[in-house]
Amino acid sequence: MEFGTQCHRLLPSRAPGRATGWEPLYLTLRDGGGLAAAVAAFVKTHSFGEFVFDFAWARAYEGVGRRYYPKLTVGAPFTPATGPRLLVRADLDREALAARLLEGLEEHAASHGLSGAHALFLDEPARAACLRRGWLLRRDCQFHWSNRGYTSFDDYLATFTAEKRKKARRERRRVAEAGVRFETRFGGELDEGLLERIYALHRDTFVRHGHEPYLTRAFFSEAARVMPESLMVKLAVHGRAVVAAAIFFWCEEALFGRYWGADADYHSLHFEACYHQGIEFCIERRIARFEPGTQGEHKVSRGFEPALTWSAHYIVDPQFRAAIADYLTREAGAVEAYAHEVQAHVPYRGRRTAEVV
Repeated sequence: MEFGTQCHRLLPSRAPGRATGWEPLYLTLRDGGGLAAAVAAFVKTHSFGEFVFDFAWARAYEGVGRRYYPKLTVGAPFTPATGPRLLVRADLDREALAARLLEGLEEHAASHGLSGAHALFLDEPARAACLRRGWLLRRDCQFHWSNRGYTSFDDYLATFTAEKRKKARRERRRVAEAGVRFETRFGGELDEGLLERIYALHRDTFVRHGHEPYLTRAFFSEAARVMPESLMVKLAVHGRAVVAAAIFFWCEEALFGRYWGADADYHSLHFEACYHQGIEFCIERRIARFEPGTQGEHKVSRGFEPALTWSAHYIVDPQFRAAIADYLTREAGAVEAYAHEVQAHVPYRGRRTAEVV
């Protein structure tokens, strides 16, 4: 129950909560053996921090004098990563109980004046369950890196075309020649002084764009305490000063890039901290994939390939449901065409016509 655990750990930091427009709502099913199934959702009064963009839908509602918010959202707060959403005990009928969870979400949305329910970044079992219930499916495109058994970063670069390999090496060399070195720190190795520095660097990235970060200072201390191995930070050090930090979470199967910040301007530092360092970490640890977050075509030339993600949407109003269904049908073709177009520009030899999954 990974998502339920993550939710629980975020809450003490007061990142999600009613005051921030993320009011938690947990739907559970029980039997004689205890907890049978569960889904963690949020009553949302906005669409920020979701990374599945439905602002146009909200404007359409407002255009005819209707309210799109509040709505119900199932997903990991501030985290555009695919994962389990409909949690069912292993000894029970997954399909039947997943259907009951979705039915419960539908009933809650309809009976509480919500415009609908939205399940984001679905794994395959949840996607299939939503499809069976008649929810509207939506595709989007991210950029992921796959570990194909590389033994070193040079072994990985050997799969690039000569031009792209030269560019990647030049980026890494520029950072090193500037006197910047990197240290890897896990949550359990971060004292409050370092956490304060990491938070300040990450916050500055948001402030430069005119708003506060999603995650609070308290979250970083809490994450370091309860996830001492899962939190990983790449610190960029010049002399004795930490000049940048890239924040990751990881497990045996995947590395997830989240945020970064820097208060010094070194050529290619962002690419090294957020991408090359993460890829090298995956190769060293034999981690299968690296998800660096949403958007960013600049990732493609650095080894990330297009990957389709899924969300599902239950719209209470039948007229809006029909309109959104039509929108999604047209959007799906554009997303798929975009993914295949991007695939043609990956740096790997022989993969520019590979199928996008």
